[in-house]
Amino acid sequence: MTAGIGIDERVARFEAAHDDYSSIMLKALADRLAEAFAERMHERVRREFWGYAAHEQLDRTGLIREEYQGIRPAPGYPACPDHTEKATLWKLLDAEREAGISLTESFAMLPTAAVSGWYFSHPQAHYFGVGKIDRDQVASYAQRKGMTVAEAERWLAPNLGYDADAGAAVNAA
Repeated sequence: MTAGIGIDERVARFEAAHDDYSSIMLKALADRLAEAFAERMHERVRREFWGYAAHEQLDRTGLIREEYQGIRPAPGYPACPDHTEKATLWKLLDAEREAGISLTESFAMLPTAAVSGWYFSHPQAHYFGVGKIDRDQVASYAQRKGMTVAEAERWLAPNLGYDADAGAAVNAA
């Protein structure tokens, strides 16, 4: 989902007028609106569309503490650090046509004030962070994804438990 369609022109006008404050505020507002809409849609999925928490009544504190059932993880965040998973999501949803959101070569979303992810409703689903991973895990992941180990290392760089460049130097010697 996005709240950024059409803001690029307005941001450009602010920047051309050297109004950095308005430019920053418009971008921040669009980002917050996209996140708020994602949170609202997650609530509607829980209470209405899927209905697995039809009687849920959470106050702000409960929402902040994520006391609801289910999660909405997103590619590129700690629970699923690989941004390339957005490609699968875009194919499934036909997101560019249906929502007007495209992906760059590095899997950034355009317009930038956009949110993507999956909904998991299982009562035991919870957020987690992927820790450091070793070469054997990266090699297995790369094979399952149909990419080279170097490509997997590029996309999973923050989670590598080793220096990929040092491994390349050792392998080249």
